Amino acid sequence: MTIARSQQVSLDITPYYHCISRCVRRSFLCGQDRYSGRSYEHRRQWVEDRILALARIYCIDICAYAVMHNHYHLVVHINQAKAGQLSNVEVIERWGAEHQLPPLIQRYLCQPLTAAEVRRSEALIQIWRQRLYSLSWLMKELNYEIAREANLEDGCTGHFWEGRFKSQALLDERALLAAMVYNDLNPLRSGIASTPETSEYTSVKKRLDALKQNQPTPPGLFPFTGSRTSHQTEGLPFRLMDYLELVDRVGRQKNDDKNGHIANHYPKILTRLAFDPDEYLYLCQSIERYRCLWIGTSEQLKQAKKVLNKQRISAIRL
Repeated sequence: MTIARSQQVSLDITPYYHCISRCVRRSFLCGQDRYSGRSYEHRRQWVEDRILALARIYCIDICAYAVMHNHYHLVVHINQAKAGQLSNVEVIERWGAEHQLPPLIQRYLCQPLTAAEVRRSEALIQIWRQRLYSLSWLMKELNYEIAREANLEDGCTGHFWEGRFKSQALLDERALLAAMVYNDLNPLRSGIASTPETSEYTSVKKRLDALKQNQPTPPGLFPFTGSRTSHQTEGLPFRLMDYLELVDRVGRQKNDDKNGHIANHYPKILTRLAFDPDEYLYLCQSIERYRCLWIGTSEQLKQAKKVLNKQRISAIRL
């Protein structure tokens, strides 16, 4: 039975989520059509560009992504506080970057309004403010634009994506790291890349390319801040170099049901977060293998059930 999105996304529990959206017409939509020989690889660039463009508009930070041949993954941080701090004009500017503004709002920006018109304008702005940190709205606008362009290119109509995107709540730093590493190693595990730095259309390659140009964080991606006590208040609470070592460490492990892997060494981050390497490898491999909506420790999952008023939830327990 379909589970309401409000039962899968709760900002009272966690702002971090892993999302997956799949094509409905199989691999040739974003890869190579083995029947006609036609390549659709360029559509992966569409998806990557669209993800990074929407990240600059929405108050939803992109932690990691991977665009595969017939699906894509996102790990996001929903930044409700950032949306609340935007002025009304900033909300209008962000929403207007993707949508046509109604005449009332255009007048709101440049000429006096009656009290009733001001109230109506501010009510509309509040709706847009809430949408700017809505995961459903982000995924809707991402998928709609790609589907529209693909159908136009194919000269057809109909569904491009499966019905709804899937989401998993990431309840702590271990779950967050597992989902990010799983995303960034997707091309390697699938055998279409040999190393993270050659994994096209992934966040790890985007970050590595930015490093080559002396950019700490590429536009559109959530920065690594090093720790929660860092002078930079918003960002991933890990060092980028430690994260890259972790990706390399997990990527060197052989996976029974995947072909790709790279050579082995131990990263600093496993020691810092007191991980058992074998347990952590299992978690990274389990992100999508098992059907689940929540990932965290026993105590965190108990708290999630309490907030959701549920006896059971589909989960991976750390």
